[in-house]
Amino acid sequence: MSIRRIKPGPRMTQAVVAGGMVYLAGQVALDSGGKSVTEQTKEILSRIDTLLAEAGTDKSKLVSANIWLSDISTFAEMNAVWDAWVDPNNTPARATVESKLAAPQYTVEIAVVAMA
Repeated sequence: MSIRRIKPGPRMTQAVVAGGMVYLAGQVALDSGGKSVTEQTKEILSRIDTLLAEAGTDKSKLVSANIWLSDISTFAEMNAVWDAWVDPNNTPARATVESKLAAPQYTVEIAVVAMA
């Protein structure tokens, strides 16, 4: 079985394709950090679309998603963006939790797994 790494770095790789699956690292809003949860979520989902495309797949093949919010009171705000983005006929298994994130400007982090 081969492993393909997309955008590898010294600490982590942004996406790994292995065994017919695509595993994305947790994505944060690098360009809109410090802005609203809506703006950060939109940027993150765009990053996810780009990485999935580079891996040869798309959001219709999502299997699971993990979402971390720095403040769970923003759950509805994040969900408004998620609901407009996710393929309604192919929603993944999903968990959303409140967690302190890596840096204070980030309020949302999302990691997904998809079929290749």
